[in-house]
Amino acid sequence: MAVQYKDYYKLLGVDKNSSDEVIAKAFKKLARKYHPDLNPNNKEAEEHFKEINEAYEVLKDPEKRRLYDQLGPNWQNAQHQGFGGQGFGGTHFTFDGKGFDGAGFSDFFETLFGDKARGGFGGGRGGFGADPFGSFSQRPRRGRDVETELFLSLEEVAKGGSRKVTVNTPNGPKQLDIRVPAGIEEGKKLRLQGQGTPMPGGTAGDLFLKIRYKPHDRFKVEGRDLICDLPITPWEAVLGTKASVKTLDGEVEINVPAGTSSGRKFRLRGKGLGSGNNRGDILLQAMIKVPATLKDEEKVLWDKLAALSSYRAR
Repeated sequence: MAVQYKDYYKLLGVDKNSSDEVIAKAFKKLARKYHPDLNPNNKEAEEHFKEINEAYEVLKDPEKRRLYDQLGPNWQNAQHQGFGGQGFGGTHFTFDGKGFDGAGFSDFFETLFGDKARGGFGGGRGGFGADPFGSFSQRPRRGRDVETELFLSLEEVAKGGSRKVTVNTPNGPKQLDIRVPAGIEEGKKLRLQGQGTPMPGGTAGDLFLKIRYKPHDRFKVEGRDLICDLPITPWEAVLGTKASVKTLDGEVEINVPAGTSSGRKFRLRGKGLGSGNNRGDILLQAMIKVPATLKDEEKVLWDKLAALSSYRAR
């Protein structure tokens, strides 16, 4: 089967002259859209996720991007003509696809870059460096570090602890036992040493899990604080009541004083995200809810109350 050229710019939806910042922004947007955790059992999304990861692997690296741009769609012609010479860092190289082991990437990527894609050129970590006599010696190689996102519910974040997770790596899904610190902040990374891309004859890279919060049905997150509405009835607002509130740790009861209007805020200290003395709060905002329909006798009573009351809101 012929190896097909891949347009990495098209895969990320960017222009060939796009800056590194624009490319990174496009990648993050697509990675979140097609992340397997958000598209369970969707093979098409999983394949697209792998493609955009491969595209970003090339375009984020100045040397890989320069080589990719230099060869372009006619890369096979350059390959057959023995395109090479003094390449990056003074290392002589050709592109015949032999001896490469670009695990987890397409045939196009492997043929074009191979194992040199992991270590870089010209004496980078895990690459090739010149000895004092001008000959080349291969340094111990290390596999690529891999970063993926780990989506957690707010309940899982609050509780923390050990758990089994399935993460998607360039080599496919992998089940791991990890420990999640209670109250971990969104955007923080968990490092799993030796769980990245393996390197034959060398050591494996590391796996970094970037924490993302799953959307919650009640709470919005603001730093370590959690924000939510507290629905109350008109008579509870007027007369006061005790209201049961669901938190990440279970239910608690709060006192709603008489004369509470919509928008009044209540604070539950230490019930938000975080750990120990650094845990945030839950901020509740009272919202008066009225019935959509009334029974006849209820309407009569409301009419009487309206006629009797001297209170005016406007």
